[in-house]
Amino acid sequence: MAEAKSIETLSISFTAGVIAGTMLSSPSPSLPFFLLLLLSLPCFFQRRIVQLPSIPTLILMVGTFLLLGCFCAWNSALPGVESTGPIRSLANHAALRLRALIGSLPFRSPHTAPLLQALLTGDRSGLSPEIQGVFRASGASHLLALSGLHMGIIYLVFDRATRLMGRSPAVRKLRYVLLLSAAGFFTLMAGAGPSLVRAFLFIAVSETLRLLNRHRHPLRVLCLALLVQLALDPSVIGSLGFQLSYLAMAGLVLLYPILDSWYPAASKWDPMRKIWTMAALGISCQAFTAPLAWLRFHTFPRFFLLTNLLAMPVTTVLLAIAVGTVALSALGCCPTVLYTATDGLCRLLLWILEIISSM
Repeated sequence: MAEAKSIETLSISFTAGVIAGTMLSSPSPSLPFFLLLLLSLPCFFQRRIVQLPSIPTLILMVGTFLLLGCFCAWNSALPGVESTGPIRSLANHAALRLRALIGSLPFRSPHTAPLLQALLTGDRSGLSPEIQGVFRASGASHLLALSGLHMGIIYLVFDRATRLMGRSPAVRKLRYVLLLSAAGFFTLMAGAGPSLVRAFLFIAVSETLRLLNRHRHPLRVLCLALLVQLALDPSVIGSLGFQLSYLAMAGLVLLYPILDSWYPAASKWDPMRKIWTMAALGISCQAFTAPLAWLRFHTFPRFFLLTNLLAMPVTTVLLAIAVGTVALSALGCCPTVLYTATDGLCRLLLWILEIISSM
């Protein structure tokens, strides 16, 4: 029974069902409802199912989740009514206010505000064609596309800030609510793209397990996030951003620990160890995403390793400082040194990418 209940097995079975249901068009609108009746049959025979040996139970569970994935995919294809709720409207309004706030900040470089708008809100309209071309030529386009990278950095900033509140049981619950509320609101404000939703679900599952003092196995957390996201929106299976996001995370979960173990740390502050960690992160992501990117675009970022080693640390620090700069500016108490630091980091990032793109 333990094997049958494995979240990895059930998640992969459900994903396969969603893929099959998406590829095979429903011949009749009534087919999803017939399939729903078929899926309900195990509920009537649950006592006999519990008594089955492990292998038949596993087959039954896999088959059930496979059909459930088909049902969700076919059911999502039926005509429905889309609505914009109050939370979505509030998030859209907040995104407009945030873009206006960033645009009003006193940066010296004319490229800083548009770049921050792209990195924090996903709005690239202010970036010049030359700047966007530099990102593409250097293989750093993923830095402009709001993804789990941005969500992860912003989450770490909020996580470190809220740790000052303490570690009592009441504070832990309050931090849980604040972190998930902030992550969920940012996801809606930034457009709720597939990769952002994946990052939010990953954070939500991890934080829930941490609150319950349960072990957080990265692969199981990823599979559970996949299962939930496809159940909420099966049509997202066809999104390239969704596919690349989960492939990148699969590389980090499966390949990165292996590569990281190849270089044992001599000391905690070993600089070469940190360089290898950054290289291993980039290689792990590219190893899983490059085949799909090649099939779709027939191209491969030649300098991805150099971009990750040089641009990623700068982007990480830039986002962390930019969040503080924008937050303090909204409160009206941002020191000039933060504007200068943010402006300097944006210039440094663009300078690095320009050098890489010219190689």
